[in-house]
Amino acid sequence: MSARAGGLPVYLGAATLLRVSAEGMGTALVLTVQARTGHAATAGFLQTGMTLPYVLSGPLIGHVFDRTARPRAVAAGLMITYVLASGLLLLVAGHVMLLVALAAAVLVGCTEPIVVALTSLLPRFVPAERLTRAYGLEASSYNLAGIAGPGLGAAFAAAIGGGLAGAPIVSCAALALFGLPLIPFRPPQVDTGGASSFRSVAIGGLVLLWTNRVLRGLTVATTLAWLGFGGVAVTTVLLAQHLGAAPSAGGLLLVALTCGSLAGSLASARWLTLKWAETVMLAGLVAFGACLACLALAPSLGWAAAFFLLAGMSEGPVFAATLMLRQRESPPDRLGQVNTTGGSLKIAASAVGAALTGVFADAIGAAGLVIAIASFQFTGALLGALILRRPRSKA
Repeated sequence: MSARAGGLPVYLGAATLLRVSAEGMGTALVLTVQARTGHAATAGFLQTGMTLPYVLSGPLIGHVFDRTARPRAVAAGLMITYVLASGLLLLVAGHVMLLVALAAAVLVGCTEPIVVALTSLLPRFVPAERLTRAYGLEASSYNLAGIAGPGLGAAFAAAIGGGLAGAPIVSCAALALFGLPLIPFRPPQVDTGGASSFRSVAIGGLVLLWTNRVLRGLTVATTLAWLGFGGVAVTTVLLAQHLGAAPSAGGLLLVALTCGSLAGSLASARWLTLKWAETVMLAGLVAFGACLACLALAPSLGWAAAFFLLAGMSEGPVFAATLMLRQRESPPDRLGQVNTTGGSLKIAASAVGAALTGVFADAIGAAGLVIAIASFQFTGALLGALILRRPRSKA
């Protein structure tokens, strides 16, 4: 095995640790604020303070990664800043004025796109013939972090106290730094000597996502899907209550969903090929929506968990196929920007979806919410299919 191929396990270990930190930050922040103030809702303002800068800084960080000949140094700088900002936020949240804590939250949001930007570095050390497998494993990294991050913060809070829930979260990000020196990155495959215009830096990713037919179809489909997906966390709690279980049982449904996604991603690493990526992305969204729609008829919590597990198994390959298609369709000097811009759009859509869920939850109930979330998956798949099947215009 070449040195570059051998760098994948080290990369996955470091990237997963960083993603565990990012995924667990929200849970740790809520538990920390709750323990110190007795008012967990305040953490919502801090989470918004992290989300908005992420949407804006993501494309810029992606652009830097595309062009830098020293990705290790850039990644280390961003990761160190993220570790320090996260530690500061968790240290002061609930102890100081909200505006002071918000400043730390904004700094976290400005650096957190490193979590997604790392994905664009895979072609710099993974041989082309192994990239599809690498992207499947990369999707599994995100899914594993989605399970471990919130669980780690919650377990630490239960054992030691909510005020220290963030300690293992920050530690994971710090440990990720030790893997960077061992990853054999190549220089970028394009000339990076010329200066970039402000327009290229700020909206270059959006322009490419819109002008490339495949990327446009992919982005429309997945952004609409995430508009619905943003309401899943709240809906699981309401659905658990609707089925006669405790609200905390909603966490079990989320675990089932994430475990299914992990299984789907691992299967993608083994069997998914680039030839079928578009089909898998669309079919996965339809299957995901169908499983969610079935929740409206679930007679018990056990059945609901089974449907969530199947939904996750459908969603896992969608993410793996998304990463593959972005890599195939993006110019080598724009892959990082495309990944971070696409990620920013999904995060923004998810935030809007969560807000819409709060607005309509009382009116339509748990059953109505799962139908609504499913409808966004079907709509995204339909519009994505129409765009992808439209013939390319001839020059």
